[in-house]
Amino acid sequence: MFASKCPLKKPPNVVLKRWTSINVFNRDMKLKQRERAARDEESQMVEYIRDEVARRTIERLAFLKTPFSTVMDFGCNAGNFERQLCDVRPDDDKRWRDDKNLVRSKIEKIYMVDSSQNMLDKYRDAPFNSMLNIERVNTDEEAYSHPLLMKKDMFNVIVSNLSLHWINDLPTVFKKLYNSLQPNGCFVGSMFAGDTLFELRTALQLAEMERCGGLSPRVSPFVESSDVGTLMQKAGFQMLTIDVEEIIVEYPDVLALMKDLQLMGESNSILSTPPALRKDLLIALQPIYHAMHGDQRTGNLPATFRFVFMIGWKPGENFPQPAPRGSANVNLKDVLN
Repeated sequence: MFASKCPLKKPPNVVLKRWTSINVFNRDMKLKQRERAARDEESQMVEYIRDEVARRTIERLAFLKTPFSTVMDFGCNAGNFERQLCDVRPDDDKRWRDDKNLVRSKIEKIYMVDSSQNMLDKYRDAPFNSMLNIERVNTDEEAYSHPLLMKKDMFNVIVSNLSLHWINDLPTVFKKLYNSLQPNGCFVGSMFAGDTLFELRTALQLAEMERCGGLSPRVSPFVESSDVGTLMQKAGFQMLTIDVEEIIVEYPDVLALMKDLQLMGESNSILSTPPALRKDLLIALQPIYHAMHGDQRTGNLPATFRFVFMIGWKPGENFPQPAPRGSANVNLKDVLN
């Protein structure tokens, strides 16, 4: 998300009018960032965003009435979904325990798919490995070339949490995910979207204008919720549910935020890498961030992580269909009255 580098001149304006096959992200750089982050022991302390999103995914799965014995966790990171599914805490409320038990009882086998081997191995010795039937698959998500992924109608449910925002060719990946689902199968995903880290973005822009006289792309671009719905619909998904949620995390200073992003493996990896982040830019960044967005009472700096949740279905036998146009037999005026 964040690039630790400073421009020499203002880059040309670029306007993307529609989805194209142009690459935006450097997948090789992103893989190296995630591999390095997974090897760092401190990275275990920054799983809070992925853990919370995994919890919300489990809550959504608990409402599904259909069976999902075979599940793929696409872009699984360190297995946050699996850990949350099996984590037992004495302070968990009854509804949360019931949701976890219900979802876990339905899963016969789950495939953890990720491009980073270090991410896959990060919690290989954790208790959830003995509580679930897990197969780990190390393959590039965007290439989608592993023999398992090439099988059609393979999975009852596919989940994907906070991984798709680094995919260059989202339309193609959505189509392949659709093909991997069994008829009547469900895709439940989430990805960073919209104004994620807008506080950091605006503060960086002002600091760069002051110290460097130009702007550079230091925070990754994020997809809009309306675009996600369109892409999923074009891939074939039906009965779409798209909603946007956010988590606001407070940090003591901007360096703590940048450090956490690095440990998450979420540093910027766009192809147009900006020049190095200078010390004077960092000096200007902190007061600008605090003045524009900081909590004047505590001095903490808020960072907004906004993500879009998506649910889509692959039609199959007995799949619900909309009633024929003009078949309604109740007057809307009577209902409203």
